[in-house]
Amino acid sequence: MNPYLDDDLVVLGEHARRFARGRVAPGFQERDQTRVLDRELMAEMGEMGFIAPELPEQYGGQGLGCLAAGVIHEEIARADLSLSYINLLASLNGQILAQHGAPEVVGPWLQRLTQGRALLAIALTEPRGGSDAANLRLRMERIGDEYVLNGEKTSISAADQADAAVVFARTGSVEAGAHGVSAVLVPLDLPGISRSRFDCHGQRAIGRGSLFFENVRVPVDHRLGAENKGFVQVMQGFDFSRALIGLQVLAVARVTLEETWAHVAERQSFGKPLAAFQGVSHPLADFDTQVEAARLLCLQALWLKDRGAPHSAEAAMCKWWAPKLAYDTIHQCLLMHGHGGYDRGPLEQRLRDVLGFQIGDGTAQIMKTIIARVRAGRDAVPA
Repeated sequence: MNPYLDDDLVVLGEHARRFARGRVAPGFQERDQTRVLDRELMAEMGEMGFIAPELPEQYGGQGLGCLAAGVIHEEIARADLSLSYINLLASLNGQILAQHGAPEVVGPWLQRLTQGRALLAIALTEPRGGSDAANLRLRMERIGDEYVLNGEKTSISAADQADAAVVFARTGSVEAGAHGVSAVLVPLDLPGISRSRFDCHGQRAIGRGSLFFENVRVPVDHRLGAENKGFVQVMQGFDFSRALIGLQVLAVARVTLEETWAHVAERQSFGKPLAAFQGVSHPLADFDTQVEAARLLCLQALWLKDRGAPHSAEAAMCKWWAPKLAYDTIHQCLLMHGHGGYDRGPLEQRLRDVLGFQIGDGTAQIMKTIIARVRAGRDAVPA
């Protein structure tokens, strides 16, 4: 019994799990090796209504709420964390476009997004930026009815596979900080755009890389939010994605725990199941307890968002705690499988995949600062 999931959401989760087991899980390791996102599978997810179901029906969504998105998201992640980036990027970017874009511009993109016919990246990080996300140098200068972009974005998920990107660029002075940044929707087939791809440790099917802009012209009506206010307005949507990330990595930890409990109950050593030894069962019980608690926190954050209640602290808790906990859990489970766990296979791939979330999308230190500001007040915890 879960206080945040009603019968309809439970049924939705079961529906998503059947799809994930049958269609997503079988290609889990192959996609890691080929490093290619399966566009056909993405389109199937769209046909099933599994991409950004929280968006309004007018934009191709189902208006189901953020908890519904989370329930689907964790089931896809159980089967393949890297592929579940489709859900994560769609929900984050879909919310930004629906709330801040001109309907005539973003409408067609949102339809393609929810149908699984388009993949959108979020282009915020720069080589000099890192955790100081507002310290941007990519310039966006207005010339008539167009913006002209020059600069670089780096460590962008799906950089070489995305069809468009929500790009944050400086339209005001550097001294203005976050209040001189605008957001714009940029189709990535425009002249002047080039891309590169990194050789990352994990999440290889979705990939990560750089985007380079050289005199790239984008219509002014592609701006998202007010000029010079894009960072302040759009960044509010990241509370949603932080809770989704928590569910994403914890789903990987949960399925790994399930497999490991089954393994230690079956595997014999010194005439007993491994689970009979407290040195084996107690660490697993510890991690199982924490994973269940962390999942409830993530669901609570989405529940609060669905009700329009403040949830920045809860979302930040999800983002710093869940990735670390998921990594530590999978690491312990890998050790419980001995040499079999150390071999190339699902366990080592999951360990690589979840590790990246301790770095990207907001470090633990930044998340703890957000929590402190909510609890003690921003004046007490200055930048």
